[in-house]
Amino acid sequence: MKKKCSYFIGFVLLVGGIFSGFKRYEITLLQDLRIEPTQPLFYDVQTEEAFEYCTSVKEEKLDIPFTGKTFTGFKQALAVRESLGIYTLVNPFGYMGKYQFGKSALRSVGINDASGFLTNPIMQEKAFEALLAKNKWELRKEIKQYSGKRIGGVTITESGLLAAAHLGGAFSVKKFLKSNGSAGFRDGFGTSIRTYLKKFAGYDTSHIIADSNPVVVV
Repeated sequence: MKKKCSYFIGFVLLVGGIFSGFKRYEITLLQDLRIEPTQPLFYDVQTEEAFEYCTSVKEEKLDIPFTGKTFTGFKQALAVRESLGIYTLVNPFGYMGKYQFGKSALRSVGINDASGFLTNPIMQEKAFEALLAKNKWELRKEIKQYSGKRIGGVTITESGLLAAAHLGGAFSVKKFLKSNGSAGFRDGFGTSIRTYLKKFAGYDTSHIIADSNPVVVV
């Protein structure tokens, strides 16, 4: 009987160790945040022309997200890069949510309740657009002056500038541009402003209205 109990206890410990190992591995993956998608960060779907044709011949409409280089595509791509799109994720440096906000960035758009922010997806989406509006105001001259030019081997676009400012702040982006790409910035994981300028170039962020003092209201 003792021998059977020993076998049973050993088996339970073995299974527990395996699952514990998987859990630690899962947490490591989330905390590391260096997971690179192997596929494009927007849906590869039929063209709008094809969709209109289907409508004209009375075929069933499909609820397909035409993301591509739209603003929706911009948000999707940036969220995947920042947090894999997880609203409740907090990284090892304390950045929070789907778009990985720091507390200072939250305060800049009128949010002081970090815990409430983390559990409120609507607030996170509004905060993201508010920060874009603020950064667009901060970079309004640079957007006009540098758009279409190549700096540091990267073609500058409005969406790329806004994404880079989300990564390292508007001031770091200005330094990069004024130094012709020599004054770089990297976050705690080693991601550079140049990377964001390139990866998020060419998206449509034209509807974002520059605002020097946006405040999130939920």
